[in-house]
Amino acid sequence: MLLESLAGLLPVAPWQLAVIGLGVAAAYVIFGMAGFGTALVAGPVLAHFVPVATIVPLLALLDFFAAATNIARDRHAADRAELRRLVPLMAAGSLAGAAALLWGRPEALLWALGFFAVGYALYSLSGYKPMGRLTPRAAVPFGFIGGIFSALFGSGGFLYAIYLAGRLPDKDRIRVTQSTLIGLSTLTRAVLFLLAGVYAQASLLLLAAALAPAMVIGTALGRRITLALSREQFLRVVNLVVLCSGAALLWRQAMA
Repeated sequence: MLLESLAGLLPVAPWQLAVIGLGVAAAYVIFGMAGFGTALVAGPVLAHFVPVATIVPLLALLDFFAAATNIARDRHAADRAELRRLVPLMAAGSLAGAAALLWGRPEALLWALGFFAVGYALYSLSGYKPMGRLTPRAAVPFGFIGGIFSALFGSGGFLYAIYLAGRLPDKDRIRVTQSTLIGLSTLTRAVLFLLAGVYAQASLLLLAAALAPAMVIGTALGRRITLALSREQFLRVVNLVVLCSGAALLWRQAMA
């Protein structure tokens, strides 16, 4: 009886939940491998079954707990020096992004972001000229601009990934440091949604709980795949996700 009552509060039918669960599991395989990119896969699937306004707070919850799982398991691999550089810049960028969201017209910036992501990914995947190691000063634009776009659109994760891939030699340090940044970013958004009363909706929280097993399974599978990859293979995966993220942004703008 209790299970039937809870199922009645879910905003989707059981068969829809199964389809969404498969999409979420696939999205978190990517997250487990690259540390970002869930919206790229899960967003379009969710958009077919739940209101668009539900997707961002739902993925903020799932992303936070996925990142927390990665951090708890591999926290020793996070690069604290890079976190000390990036976190303050990310926070400042988030404040600037929030201000732009309130007083500006930030949608036009998505074109620039999309073209940059696609161009960078194609350049990196071509192997034409391997990128040299970035200097610590590169944290300023990547951290600040990543914070801006994380606050505006929830899409700044790949900028952190580009920076970390150009700084760190070890794929596990890249993945866990990236997960830590995404965890902090999504925690901020989740707190804002909480204060705004978004999580007072029982249906949203139940849907998050119902999708949590798919998130856990996908994240664990992505981590296992990453452990079997070389650094070059790992960076190729990251660049493919960056390419798809940029293409998705451009498609979104073209269809708007």
